[in-house]
Amino acid sequence: MTTPSFQHILSTESDPALRQQILGYAMTEMMTDRGTCPFLGLPDGCRMRERAKILCPEKFECGKNVWIGEGAVLDAQGGLSIGDETQIGLGVMVWSHSSHHQALKGETGSSRERIIYKATKIGSCCFIAGPSVILPGVTIGDGVLIPPMSVVGEDLPDGTIFKDTRRDLKKLQNKVELLEKRIDELLARLPRG
Repeated sequence: MTTPSFQHILSTESDPALRQQILGYAMTEMMTDRGTCPFLGLPDGCRMRERAKILCPEKFECGKNVWIGEGAVLDAQGGLSIGDETQIGLGVMVWSHSSHHQALKGETGSSRERIIYKATKIGSCCFIAGPSVILPGVTIGDGVLIPPMSVVGEDLPDGTIFKDTRRDLKKLQNKVELLEKRIDELLARLPRG
């Protein structure tokens, strides 16, 4: 089996939608972030930085004045909506599908049966700092702040400032270790006898 060349992918024999998407993203590399959005059919006031990608744009719903940072990946394969005035930071990955079951069963590239698709929703006036990851099926309310390096796998109500519990557990573990050390120091000072 031979691997198709770039010329083959862009030929009329290949999937026309894929061809259009490849050419579209190639064209956006030469545009400003304001020029990219109208070209891709995004609403008024949106801005999309270099190397950001929307996977399956026909299932992507985008509000007005959305800012999408450089290198962000917005996966709309399972459905993705983002509300007005939301900012998606550099390198943020928003997922609406997962193929981990496929990989674990050794079916990568041979079957699509085990791929799970779940709609992901991000409200209006949110700030998602990068690089962060939003997992498939998550619903984020309006006015939510997600700090850098977060992994969000749960729904977040309006006005939430997300705290990654993995970070909190590490802080708690460090405090416990310091307390144990202090207890050992105090016990060492007690008279023996």
